[in-house]
Amino acid sequence: MNDRLKALADAGVSIWLDDLSRERLTSGSLRALIEDKHVTGVTTNPTIFAKAISDADAYSEVIGKLAAQGVSTDEAIRVITTSDVRDGADVFKPTYDDTEAQDGRVSIEVEPSLAHDTEGTIRQAKELWDIVGRENIFVKIPATKAGLPAITAALAAGVSVNVTLIFSLDRYKAVADAFLSGMEQAVENGHDVSKMASVASFFVSRVDTEVDKRLDAIGTDEAKALKGKAAIANARLAFQAYEEIFDTDRWRELEIAGAKPQRPLWASTGTKDPSYSPTLYVDNLVTKGVVNTMPEATIKAVEEHSEITGDTVRGDYAADRKVIDDLERLGISYDEVVQVLEDEGVAKFDASWSELQDTVTAALKAAAK
Repeated sequence: MNDRLKALADAGVSIWLDDLSRERLTSGSLRALIEDKHVTGVTTNPTIFAKAISDADAYSEVIGKLAAQGVSTDEAIRVITTSDVRDGADVFKPTYDDTEAQDGRVSIEVEPSLAHDTEGTIRQAKELWDIVGRENIFVKIPATKAGLPAITAALAAGVSVNVTLIFSLDRYKAVADAFLSGMEQAVENGHDVSKMASVASFFVSRVDTEVDKRLDAIGTDEAKALKGKAAIANARLAFQAYEEIFDTDRWRELEIAGAKPQRPLWASTGTKDPSYSPTLYVDNLVTKGVVNTMPEATIKAVEEHSEITGDTVRGDYAADRKVIDDLERLGISYDEVVQVLEDEGVAKFDASWSELQDTVTAALKAAAK
């Protein structure tokens, strides 16, 4: 066991891998990460699946069968991704049991084209939940305005949800409200809420990417001094909101019914700026009761470089608020930044889905020959 990763886990951070592939499942790589690196869950997205399918021949057998059946590209994607997530969920079932349904989760995403389609998102979330057929998965739903009622409806139907693409504090609060409403309805509908869970995926590094670009354009010493600070401040303020939301009578009633809080999940935690420490968004966001999902390169960086010294989130929210206020004074609008990031996020997910479709289409055509 690695001391640094163990220290992170002991500090209350659930370490999840932001990657999944057939090769990871068949080679034992995923099991090794669970046993040796304290990994307790997995997140996926279309880019991850596109890379897995294009880089390996592990899918050749299933692609060949699907090509022989004459299935469409989207049908093939559904078969491949749900199969990988199902098998991943089976690998994590002991973790799920050991953590009383908190960890041991594997996420699968609704199609990005549904980001602004509430009814379509609800329908597909239920379909994915039923097709995978494992209670320790999450269906990923984006935190767009159209996604909010879909989050509530999915939870009300007994579907555990990973809410993705959260950038702003206001949207995070709306997501938490959607979660509470969904869990209240789940109780009314007779679901065992002790087996259900949800995470709110708050994106980190992309905030600095956008803000730092604007700070560079300003170019003053004051602007330069704020580089690399916005993302961490934003995430910490989200955690402050989390503490307030889950310290209310409304939440306590759900807790009595067996529900667990919707944990904050730090997503996009690999650094984009090479001048920053590769563990910047791990070391500075340590606190009990959160998830940090990382690409394997970041997990390795934590293993080699991190110094986990305790809680680095709670304690000075005023300083975090000052970072946002200072940006505003320089003319960098917080509301504008987070809206740009949400719009870009949806567009990037759409592009990733197109990439996945192209990859699978090419594989099917090659197999058919």
